[in-house]
Amino acid sequence: MLNLYPEIKPYARHELAVEAPHVLYVDESGSPDGLPVLFIHGGPGSGCDRLSRRFFDPNLYRIVTFDQRGCGRSTPYASLENNTTWHLVEDIERLREHLGIEQWVLFGGSWGSTLALAYAQRHPERVKAMVLRGIFLCRPVDLQWFYQEGASRLFPDFWQDYLHPIAEEERGNLIQAYYRRLTGPDELAQMSAARAWSCWEGRTVTLRPNPDVLEKFSEHALAIARIECHYFINNAFLEPDQLLRDMPRIAHIPAVIVHGRYDMVCPLDNAWALHHAWPGSELQIIRDAGHAASEPGICDALMRATDQIARQLLDLPQEAE
Repeated sequence: MLNLYPEIKPYARHELAVEAPHVLYVDESGSPDGLPVLFIHGGPGSGCDRLSRRFFDPNLYRIVTFDQRGCGRSTPYASLENNTTWHLVEDIERLREHLGIEQWVLFGGSWGSTLALAYAQRHPERVKAMVLRGIFLCRPVDLQWFYQEGASRLFPDFWQDYLHPIAEEERGNLIQAYYRRLTGPDELAQMSAARAWSCWEGRTVTLRPNPDVLEKFSEHALAIARIECHYFINNAFLEPDQLLRDMPRIAHIPAVIVHGRYDMVCPLDNAWALHHAWPGSELQIIRDAGHAASEPGICDALMRATDQIARQLLDLPQEAE
């Protein structure tokens, strides 16, 4: 089973000013002359870290990572102003132009898969191939499952803590109730809600408990909770079934889809529907995994996928098993 590539440092860092008030934090690592790949992080709201660049062979790839609006080291932190899916899509295109990249590979998991699909469907001529993990189509049924009723029946103990900040009479629409707290003037209520929202996701994202993953969700609790809730109350700024409807625009793009069998955050039917709308894609269902990229089976599949795509696009011999 493959593990992440050794840790490397960026060879370039950028601060890219986009629509005010946002400035994006960007890293480049690996080979400056390698195959360009963009790592699109999840959330929306999390950000990149030193692990983000370790899914790619640094001798083959020019690895680009960036923190989306309001996330990580981008500024202003946790800002919802001018922050929609389509702002992010155009940020990616602006970043491509800024770096002088003609075409690139997209690598995205969870919300990163959503944004990768939205960008590719808007700019298909700029995408060479895609590696997607933990598919999230952002349909109302997907939001209902995780934030209102569904996953709650599998994790009633964790769900109790998620419900705690919300008054009984407001629980008929939990996303709306959380949004009021996360955007309200009471900073204590805002932080309490952010911790409960992020902890719910952090505790359910892996098949087996992982304190490192939970710590990351806690560290970025405010941005994750505020930005996710902002997106989800607006149905991710997508039309109904938009991502599946527009699949013909990218049907020609090669893709590997990796999804955990026991993904409780984004159930497998997301990946199944996408694969059937994308006949040329390769779907890998990881039998002993949940949602997180850090799970061994998912990590192994992602590493193999990035290696396979690089060797195909660079016309290199495939490595023996």
